[in-house]
Amino acid sequence: MAQVVPAQAHGGSSYRWELTPTGTTAQFRGLAAVSKDVAWVAGTEGTVLRTVDGGKRWQNVSPKGAEKLQFRDVEAFDARSAVALTIGPGEESRVYRTADGGNTWTETFRNTDPNAFYDCFAFNGSKHGLALSDPVDGKFRIAASTDGGKSWKVQPNDGMPAALPGEFAFAASGTCLVAGAGRTAWFATGGGDRPRVFRTFDGGRHWKVSDSPMASGEAAGIFSLAFRNSLFGVAVGGDFLKPNEAVKAASVTYDGGRTWKLVPADKAPKGYRSGAHFVPGSPSTVVAVGPSGSDVSYDGGRSWKQFYDGSFDSVECAGHGANAGCWASGAKGAVARLVR
Repeated sequence: MAQVVPAQAHGGSSYRWELTPTGTTAQFRGLAAVSKDVAWVAGTEGTVLRTVDGGKRWQNVSPKGAEKLQFRDVEAFDARSAVALTIGPGEESRVYRTADGGNTWTETFRNTDPNAFYDCFAFNGSKHGLALSDPVDGKFRIAASTDGGKSWKVQPNDGMPAALPGEFAFAASGTCLVAGAGRTAWFATGGGDRPRVFRTFDGGRHWKVSDSPMASGEAAGIFSLAFRNSLFGVAVGGDFLKPNEAVKAASVTYDGGRTWKLVPADKAPKGYRSGAHFVPGSPSTVVAVGPSGSDVSYDGGRSWKQFYDGSFDSVECAGHGANAGCWASGAKGAVARLVR
């Protein structure tokens, strides 16, 4: 295990990452935290791993026949049940589901539209899920599941606002789309002349959209969303071609994504960040990760402090009380637990 320079938290505590040996060199942008002991990661070359002992051992539970596909998102309901998303144009975008800890997988969705490209998905509970595709015929596309990922249905697009020229979502960490309470969900974009955040309150049937003050462009925008509740949220991103620069890299909302306030560069994460998540047990602690480091905010994203200068792509936290845990994943098989 590897210790890193800690960040000092309120009350004298600190954070650091402890790397766990995965035995692979795959890049894991898909990450699902269940607790401090249980987590799933999914990545390149069709690789899916699972741990049930806090990362001491990782089990290779990769779906057979998926070796040429890239997993970019995985959502886990417990130690045995999970769904995983592969990305790419046309039929490369697929969803796989397991109910036996990864011993067997069933392909439950295969995109047949050559113009669609699914980036990420999210579940609210164990039943309702939404998957996001880049625009098709001028609008972002949503596929929905009401049975825990066993089946999917592409939604009508009449309730989706038109996309901007060049606008798309980033398949960087599995958090370009996140789910909230009830039938609430949000997704974030970049690529256009301004990044935007879309929000739904009816399970993906109708959406409203708001502009963001963060960076946008061919390689810039919002890469990750994190919400503590229906009103309080954080967005992180920047320009992935400038990983060491805080190019309008973070913003916060207090009204459910209707309006966003930019975090000044001197208080923002120290570079482009691809993932963020609220830490359990604290109302306002957030961790963000990216290729040039990890940062922590103790005030709900209004200011950040870097505590690690290594690379991760994704971060996710889950669980309650003593069972809560945060995980990060990235390139060259890197997976770590957050230790306080």
